[in-house]
Amino acid sequence: MKTPMQKRRLFLAGISALFLILGPYGDHQVSALDRSTYRHLKTFNEVLDMVEKNYVEDVEAKTLIQGAIHGMMKSLDPHSAYMTPEMYKEIEVETRGSFGGLGIEITLLRDVLTVVAPIEDTPAHQAGIKPGDQIVKIDGQSTKDITILEAVKKLRGPKDTKVTLTIVREGMTNPKDVVVTRAIINVKSVKAKAIEPDIAYIRVLQFQERTGEDLKKALREVTDKGQPLRGLILDMRNNPGGLLNQAVEVSDIFIKSGVIVSTRGRAKSMETKSMARDDGDEPACPMIILVNEGTASAAEIVSGALQDNGRALILGTQTFGKGSVQTVIPLEDGSAVKLTTAKYYTPKGRSIQAEGIAPDVIVKFIRPAEERDQADEPLRERDLRGHIRPQKENGPPAEELRKETDPDNQLKAAIDILKSWDVFRKNMRS
Repeated sequence: MKTPMQKRRLFLAGISALFLILGPYGDHQVSALDRSTYRHLKTFNEVLDMVEKNYVEDVEAKTLIQGAIHGMMKSLDPHSAYMTPEMYKEIEVETRGSFGGLGIEITLLRDVLTVVAPIEDTPAHQAGIKPGDQIVKIDGQSTKDITILEAVKKLRGPKDTKVTLTIVREGMTNPKDVVVTRAIINVKSVKAKAIEPDIAYIRVLQFQERTGEDLKKALREVTDKGQPLRGLILDMRNNPGGLLNQAVEVSDIFIKSGVIVSTRGRAKSMETKSMARDDGDEPACPMIILVNEGTASAAEIVSGALQDNGRALILGTQTFGKGSVQTVIPLEDGSAVKLTTAKYYTPKGRSIQAEGIAPDVIVKFIRPAEERDQADEPLRERDLRGHIRPQKENGPPAEELRKETDPDNQLKAAIDILKSWDVFRKNMRS
């Protein structure tokens, strides 16, 4: 049996080994930790030993060390996290498009569990959960100090079971309990229809494993009518993002050449650049992308790529601003670290992080009359505690355009622009 001192030495050796494992993610050699790091590790080791020996109740070293790692990751940014083996298994479910849950994207805003966006046609969306809702309790238990991964674990569960969310929303005098019935979330990530004989509407709800393929199929369906399209509307409002490779694939469907997105980090290995390929079947019609404060991550990459390449007009409101790259690094015991390792940049070199994509034409969504007294300030990445700050502003805001139409004034504005596109083009030629 190892003595406490032997355990301490093994722990320090393990920490040193971890730094060596992460070496390829840094630009400099970390074969030897500097003296300052060793001093801090020694202090940590002393505190760990003190707690193990003197705390009022017996506590396992594993519990203490995992708690310390949780705290370390929490001190970085809202998207970095330590995952136990059980939590690590959970993230594999997210990209398959089928799981038992509610259908919401959540984050921590000023240490409060907050809804980024409900996914359309899911239990949360049908129950009336809205972007910006604060979830203060789950099944009567406070969410104070909860982590995102812990919250996800509580929210997911078997089909047809119920979970009670206690929410606080701007305009509410008291917290409100919302009972949501869990379902198998088979999110159909792409929906398409013709909203005019020659104007196609495609809605992308989330970026999953088959989103690019599904979007190509949707395009074939709306263009196989024998009539050329006058315009195309790509709706990515309240799209919380998803897989990067699918964002690249979707962007490539509409772009013949040029940069789609690049990533940059401290490590050279994190510098990447995705380029468009000319497949010969890219749609040539005018295109408008609808965005709002719930448009995040992969959806922002597509918006920025098509905007910078001059392929689409962006209409709506400023997007969420989630422009950082998370790398999942598995550990030997089955756990993993999700670490922010880089930032996304648009083709023109704009950082999405905490800035988002500024629309070319700002059209604020006009809420139905019964909801207007509950309007709240939209939640964005820059509101998150510990977010990575942008290095510079991305430019002046776009001109604002208000349309007092009902029920979807943003979609109506997009249709009106597409209908008048040919008129503008003819007038410019004459």
